[in-house]
Amino acid sequence: MSTPEPLRLWLVGCGNMAGAMLRRWIESGLVAPGNVFVVNRHDRELPAGVRQGRVFPDEAAPDFIQLGMKPQQLDDVVSLIPSGGGVPLISILAGAEVATLRERFPGHPIVRAMPNLPVALGKGVVGLHGDRIPGVGALMAPLGLVEWIHDEGLFEAVTTLSGCGPAFVYRFIDALAEAGAALGLDSGQAQRLAIATVEGSGLLAAQADVAPGILADRVASPGGSTRQGLNVLDRDDALKRLLRETLAASQRRNAEMAAEARR
Repeated sequence: MSTPEPLRLWLVGCGNMAGAMLRRWIESGLVAPGNVFVVNRHDRELPAGVRQGRVFPDEAAPDFIQLGMKPQQLDDVVSLIPSGGGVPLISILAGAEVATLRERFPGHPIVRAMPNLPVALGKGVVGLHGDRIPGVGALMAPLGLVEWIHDEGLFEAVTTLSGCGPAFVYRFIDALAEAGAALGLDSGQAQRLAIATVEGSGLLAAQADVAPGILADRVASPGGSTRQGLNVLDRDDALKRLLRETLAASQRRNAEMAAEARR
């Protein structure tokens, strides 16, 4: 069986998220560095062999073009994309809806992708919505869990939960470590313990055949110390209410960015 040819990708912008995706694609062997061209405002550090410039080269069109600049720069990059359609566009722009993208780039198949930062390790989440472009699922597979979202109205919920979620988890780890330090642990040691605890707990939850809430109850023996701590988090649904408010605030901002992109 012959080995499939490495994909050819053009990227508009290559910041933290797009850069994490690119490095993982190259590590997986799905993409060869020489088959990637990045258009950005200024040269930046990229994987060895990846080309970059201010406009795309005059050569055969790639398999995919990914939009990864700031959403407010959408109108600025329209002239960079080859006209006439045909080349599938993947957008990782928060808030830029499919209809908005179709208006800017008529004739191009469009798919929205919402990755999160752990894609750098192949342990991320990628939500997809839009045209079922052949090969998009395979392109995203090395990044982690891939989920197609049929209702675009729910796509922003994925953005909020999985896209913003790592930042909320990092805040929790930091708070857990600070709480440990308040008990007298060295701050560096408390942070190492907190990170390892969250890492192991997440891996166990991913492999378990029961919900995380049940795992929590299994850790907490009646009248024990874990149960006493859970009582604090569970009182008046304190933790659940806090996270609902957190995600709602992010969701509102997503809606504002979508409105701004339509203008």
